[in-house]
Formats: sequence, structure tokens, C-alpha cells
Amino acid sequence: MIKYLTLMCLLCSPLFASAEVLIPQRADPWLLKVDDSYYFTASVPEFNRIELRRADSVVGLADAEVVTIWEQREDGEMSANIWAPEIHRIDDAWYIYFAAGRTDAPFAIRTYVLENTSEDPLSGEWQELGQLETAWDTFTLDTTHFRHQGTNYLVWAQQHPEHDYNSALFIAELLSPTRVGPQTKISEPEFDWETQGYAVNEGAAALIRHGRVMLSFSASATDANYAMGLLWADADADLLDADNWHKSAQPVFYTNADLERYGPGHNSFTVDEQGRDLMVYHARSYREIEGNSLHDPNRDSRVRLIQWDDEGFPDFAQQEPDLKLK
Repeated sequence: MIKYLTLMCLLCSPLFASAEVLIPQRADPWLLKVDDSYYFTASVPEFNRIELRRADSVVGLADAEVVTIWEQREDGEMSANIWAPEIHRIDDAWYIYFAAGRTDAPFAIRTYVLENTSEDPLSGEWQELGQLETAWDTFTLDTTHFRHQGTNYLVWAQQHPEHDYNSALFIAELLSPTRVGPQTKISEPEFDWETQGYAVNEGAAALIRHGRVMLSFSASATDANYAMGLLWADADADLLDADNWHKSAQPVFYTNADLERYGPGHNSFTVDEQGRDLMVYHARSYREIEGNSLHDPNRDSRVRLIQWDDEGFPDFAQQEPDLKLK
């Protein structure tokens, strides 16, 4: 078994070479800071449960107690491919949005919601609220929440019934934990770097800074082609108007073989104990994968410092290694 190591250490196995890893074999990492605590969840290699851990520092998550707060059903809804859970604190309750299929149709992926009204999400009871209702009952995953100027928003990836790409990104106001208002498409796979292997936009995460609402997102297949792009709108704009969103024509973060970083993406944002902006993301430390990349377990959770350019946009420092946090 691979031992959890801090960012100051290197993984022992030659498979991981010199890549800096926070938590091994945890894809789609989601890190939420509430008060002085950090909460972490991610996809597990077995795709069969949702785990949660808590620490008082980002580095401390590596050795924190791991609590399984929910397990897949034996059949029917939520019985296969438990993907990309995210924990959010919304109006004094805890919510986890996650994607799941069924044993009889593993890739009939939809978004589902769990709720916990206790103060402590690691010990309180999690209730199943059911499926997130969107405009269509189609492939849906990677649902994220953010609050801006008093309004709760959801952003998610969904297959559009009138297009042949795998998924586009949509935004809507959150009306209840499982229901949204009219949805707006804000991005679809259109550039070459977004359509390698699969035509995908997914894994959005919000970062509100410097007068902008920014959304990172991921695109292409989950191998070395996986890469991140950026969407942004002015902070005072109508976020439900697609014309107010802008998109990077080139990826902002992508494979760097020299740094043993392959297929980086599906990130979340947080701040460290000093208030610095951090990105938590997954990547592999090798390119070659046998079989379906989804079945390769070695997408590891990593952390890096977000830098800022003179125009107030995030600089993901493509040529620099991950931050060694102390």
C-alpha cells in the first residue's frame, strides 16, 4: 500500500518518479475551506463510495482520517461509477454533488445530491435528496457551486441533446438543492485541444478575483491529452447571459513531460493558511496507459500556487513545478 506523504516528500515507488503528490490515487480533487478547517473529497479508484477528510492545513489532509460518508447502492440509481464528489456549504447546510450511473447502465451518468444539516459533516447523517433536475435527462456530471453577489449558482457539464459532443458547460441559478432555474450554455468543445479523444468540457471550478468571475474547466480525454482552460465574466455582469462570458482559445495548464505532469485537470481552488490562492488538481506522473484511461488509478491529487499577471488573470505557471508547502 502506498503511504500518504506530504508535499515535502517524494513517493517511494519508481512509478511516481519525482512528482510532488498531496494524496495519491485521488482524481477530481475538491478542497473546501470553511472557517479554519479544510475539507477534502475526490473520486476513489473503485468508483464505489464517497470519502471525506478534514485537517487544519492543506498538507495535513495527507494524513487526516478518511471517513466514508456514503456508499453506492446495490442496484438502480447511484449504483455504479460514483464520480467527482464536491462538498459545499450552502445556507447553513452541507451538500455533496456527485455523478453516478447504474449497474445495468454504468455510463448513464447523472448528478445526485446529498445533504447534511449537522455542524460536523464527518459525523452527521447524510440524506439522499435525489437527482439534480436540469433541462434534459442526459449525461450530466461535475456539478459545482459558487455564491456571487447574494445569488447561489450551479455550473455543470452535460450532454446537449442537439449536439454530438460529449459535454458542454451550463450555468443556472440554484433554486433548491436539486433544482435550478433556466440554464445557459457558456462553453462547448470547439478548439482542437478540447477534442482530443473526446469532445469534452467538464470539471468547472470558480475563482472570483480582481473584478471577474472566473471558471477553470477541463477538456479532452482523461489521458495525457487532458488539459485546462479558462472562462471569465465581469463581476457585475449578468452571469446567465452567455454573451458576457469569454473563453481562452488556448489551454492554460496542460501536460509537461519535463515535470512528469501528464493530463492535469479537474481542479478546485482554495487559499492556504497565509491566504495565498492555491489550485488542487489531479495528474499522472507517466504518459503510457494500458487500456481505458478511466481504469488507470494513478491520477494523484497535487497542489500548486496560483500566480497573477498584470491584468489580474491567474498564471498557472506551466513551466514551474508544484509548490512545496511547509
